Amino acid sequence: MVHHHILILAAGEGTRMRSSLPKVLHPVASWPMVRHVHNAATQLDDANISFVIGAGADLIKKAISAFAPEANFFEQKERLGTAHAVLSAREFLKDSNGVLLIVFGDTPLLKAETLHNLSNEIQNGASVAVLGFEANNPFGYGRIVVNNGMVEAIVEEKDASESIRKITLCNAGAMAIKASNALELLEKIDNKNAKNEYYLTDIVKIARAQNLKVAHVVGKASEAFGANNRVELAELELLFQVEKRETMMLAGVSLIAPETVYFAADTQIAQDVTIEPNVVFGEKVTIETGAIIHAFSHIEGAYVGKGASVGPFARLRPGTVMQEKSRIGNFVEVKNTQISKGAKANHLTYLGDAFVGENANIGAGTITCNYDGFNKFKTHIGAGAFIGSNSALVAPVSIQDGAIVGAGSTLTQDVPENAIAVARGELRVKEGAAIKFRDVKRKK
Repeated sequence: MVHHHILILAAGEGTRMRSSLPKVLHPVASWPMVRHVHNAATQLDDANISFVIGAGADLIKKAISAFAPEANFFEQKERLGTAHAVLSAREFLKDSNGVLLIVFGDTPLLKAETLHNLSNEIQNGASVAVLGFEANNPFGYGRIVVNNGMVEAIVEEKDASESIRKITLCNAGAMAIKASNALELLEKIDNKNAKNEYYLTDIVKIARAQNLKVAHVVGKASEAFGANNRVELAELELLFQVEKRETMMLAGVSLIAPETVYFAADTQIAQDVTIEPNVVFGEKVTIETGAIIHAFSHIEGAYVGKGASVGPFARLRPGTVMQEKSRIGNFVEVKNTQISKGAKANHLTYLGDAFVGENANIGAGTITCNYDGFNKFKTHIGAGAFIGSNSALVAPVSIQDGAIVGAGSTLTQDVPENAIAVARGELRVKEGAAIKFRDVKRKK
């Protein structure tokens, strides 16, 4: 097994984002861009992953630690180029075993397979391997100069001659280095260029000057794409969604209007699920086989069981568990609630911090009053219970199995098994009073 040292560069300020949020924390498919890169890195054998951070260091540490609690951080205190950023992690570079991989935290479409390919080049004898892509319009990218199958140099746009600018093989950023060579090569990089920066790409000509082998791997152009502003961020989102939709459909998921469905990075959907138009998935969603998600639904942090039905116009919030053949209908919101097998809330309902037993029926307009402004409380609705329309269930309250709650009730006490509970204000009728009311109003 090869030992992989993966260094993720996440120190960019991202001033063109016009945001107080560090660039690498801007989301694509509900994940910060840097999390996508970390996820690809974790799929390598024996992966030891560290981050170079700079602007917004505390915020970045907190965000990264949420999904990578064992992460190591190195801070780049001055912005002097990519090689300078790498050397900020000098301690990380001293381990001379295996392969060093350097990747950028704002390239969320980078694939684990591509990182494997870069590593394989090092294992097959190269000292350095760079990731490239073919560009229809290469303007702005560093060009990879190849001679007889060997990479001779990577030349930045501002430093390139006219002939080099015609090259369409462009630098994607990611790079692999034989760990035993890495520190020595990196320390020889200078800043004699148009921007007076220490370019990581200069490692190629330094390695070639020592007659070391430099290889290249050609990936997809999208793997090089980062986001420097909100327009490019939206383009990354679109690229991710197009790929994710295709993956889902090829795996047996029916998307009626795929261009209108938006997935999170970790959305899990089984085959024979149908998703209607204009559905949005947030993080941590699992949908089991045979379920149908109707149009205009929003689902986040939820589990939807086999044959269940959601929507249209439904919202499932974190902690929702829908068991087999349960139903959540139009304009229903569910949060931190289990909807048991066969249970249903078909319309105009809020269920929060609740348990709904098997085959229970929740009538239209029912709400669980779960929050008093300070604390949240649980509502228990038993198997086979029937909750009449426009009922308010004031938690903590328990409606036991088979109980019936009359429409329009406000419940503040538990209801025993198979009981009928009606909690309404007394109806008072004053005959003829409407005529007197109208007469008074007309005289004003």
